[in-house]
Amino acid sequence: MLKTNVGGIDRILRIVIGLALLAAFFLLPGHSLHWVFLIGIVPLATGLLSSCPLYTIFGISTCPLKH
Repeated sequence: MLKTNVGGIDRILRIVIGLALLAAFFLLPGHSLHWVFLIGIVPLATGLLSSCPLYTIFGISTCPLKH
């Protein structure tokens, strides 16, 4: 099970950046943009899932603390 460790503005930025990179892949001509698609998937997926494997490894969380 994924640990939720991405929240707030971090999550929104990841989704926006991921969508922008995917839009660039589909809208810009050229075959050399496959790397943009692959790079765009990562922030989009981590933003939508609210979980980042690197944050888990380093013990980072941008989610608000629950009291």
